[in-house]
Amino acid sequence: MQCFPSLVLALSLLLGALALLQLSLYLRVPSPYGKHEERLCRPRGRLPARCAWFLQELPSFLVPVLLLALRSPPRLEPLGCRLLCCLFCWHYFYRTFIYPFFTRGRPFPLQLLFFGMLFCIYNGFLQGYYLIYCAEYPSDWCTGVRFTSGLLLFLVGMGINIHSDLLLRQLRKPGEVTYKIPQGGLFTYVSGANYFGEIVEWFGFAIATWSLPAFAFAFFTLCCIGPRAYHHHRYYLKTFTDYPKSRKALIPFVF
Repeated sequence: MQCFPSLVLALSLLLGALALLQLSLYLRVPSPYGKHEERLCRPRGRLPARCAWFLQELPSFLVPVLLLALRSPPRLEPLGCRLLCCLFCWHYFYRTFIYPFFTRGRPFPLQLLFFGMLFCIYNGFLQGYYLIYCAEYPSDWCTGVRFTSGLLLFLVGMGINIHSDLLLRQLRKPGEVTYKIPQGGLFTYVSGANYFGEIVEWFGFAIATWSLPAFAFAFFTLCCIGPRAYHHHRYYLKTFTDYPKSRKALIPFVF
């Protein structure tokens, strides 16, 4: 397999178009799972949350690994390229092999699982293909301002995301499916602290790679989970009379 820049461009632009489609579909009406499935349609086929998250996230980790294995000889030079690929795989290693086995979410709709897996295959291929077959970085890239600032944002965002997920898990005892008001951490300021962390994380990755595929993915993340944070915020305000009025939906002190 060799690098085809036109393929990278086409897939990146398509990902940006899918982001706008996602935004248009779910800006007014939330996707029907989790706390929003009861007031919308209840999907017929569902899978336990732990199994669903594992299956959905697995392609994002597996596809880049397979692309690297198929590369002969293996290419992840220079150091900056290796680190960038490791960042992407590190996130999805956590989301595939750690997060699912601690989540206490509700059963996941099979339809959304199917589309989630398709997206993870698509995006895993795009990011992995670009970094493994196409990316060209100078030898000092990992000491430059774009890489270091992007890496810092990535680590901060991932830390916020993991810590917020931990706080959400602590709201429920094993077997519980009721929703409660999140407390602590960045939830003090926003309703979607976990989503905010993931958005920061992928924009950090985009800055560190300084590539169209990564910026397209960061934009898709914003358009996908940004509206969900907004709908979560509205849900909390309508459901809990004692919900803090000072909290924003997604961005502290702003929105």
